[in-house]
Amino acid sequence: MAAPASTRTTWKGAISFGLVHIPIVLYSGVQDTRPKFKWIDRESMSAVGNQQVSKTTGEAVAQQDIVKGIEVEEGQYVTLTRDEIRAALPKTTQTIEIEAFVDAGAIQPGYFNKPYYVAPATRGTKAYALLRDTMKKTGKVGIARVVISTKQHLAALIPTEKGLVLNLLRWADEVRDAPADAMPDVAVSDKEMKMAELLVNDLAAEWSPGLYHDEFKEQLQRLVQAKAARGDIALVQAAEGEEAPRPSADVIDLTELLRRSLQGKTAPASKAKAPAKATGKRNAANDEAPARARAAAAGKAPVKAKSSSKPVARRRA
Repeated sequence: MAAPASTRTTWKGAISFGLVHIPIVLYSGVQDTRPKFKWIDRESMSAVGNQQVSKTTGEAVAQQDIVKGIEVEEGQYVTLTRDEIRAALPKTTQTIEIEAFVDAGAIQPGYFNKPYYVAPATRGTKAYALLRDTMKKTGKVGIARVVISTKQHLAALIPTEKGLVLNLLRWADEVRDAPADAMPDVAVSDKEMKMAELLVNDLAAEWSPGLYHDEFKEQLQRLVQAKAARGDIALVQAAEGEEAPRPSADVIDLTELLRRSLQGKTAPASKAKAPAKATGKRNAANDEAPARARAAAAGKAPVKAKSSSKPVARRRA
């Protein structure tokens, strides 16, 4: 099942080539759906942050004492001020400036990075459709430069069946050459080729991305759901200055609790919103769990992990 379409405008500007100026807006074409891990001290059940410490002294460094540096020789750095970095940033023109039209199949797969859907603004519908249809007919894609969030990108403007997609590209010095020694340089016989073609044709199918799933994400979701259904839930101690989540005796729908857990939120149970509509069948164990057990799980006090062995050093997920 595909991710829902984005309704939030990521960028507003125009496509420009020659004297043509087409007002457009961008919408993100991808989203990250994997669960976000949070570092937790298993003894105190408190959140663990990324404290900025000196690698030499091991002491914390104040934010105002941190500068950015670029290594020029091993162990030798040139430091830059914020003003110097800001002056080097490209000017934001809010324009996708097409510099060339190239054959659609000429761009190697390794250059593609991140897609955005391109939609016409109110006054750009006719010119938008003309550009789309012209590139489809000629088999071309537009190579452009664009500045998004103060960063300049190389990009390919690609026609689709109904619209345009702007796919950010990697720069040439970011794409590695294939290792020459690793690429085979052998001849195959006609008989071998025919047998391989039979196998490929036997596995031929229409492209259907919904048939493929992130098994790691689904396994994590099942694991979290099973643990939550057993009441294996602990409240994480709030950091200094943060509002601690207050236990509540209110009955919480387990689907909503799991959603907040996967999103890494610790909002008070009393402020929980109504759960979103489920996209599949609910776990039978959730429906059969007594209301009293769910209420007790929602108001459970922080627990400490028990272990008969010494705790091992934590590693980043």
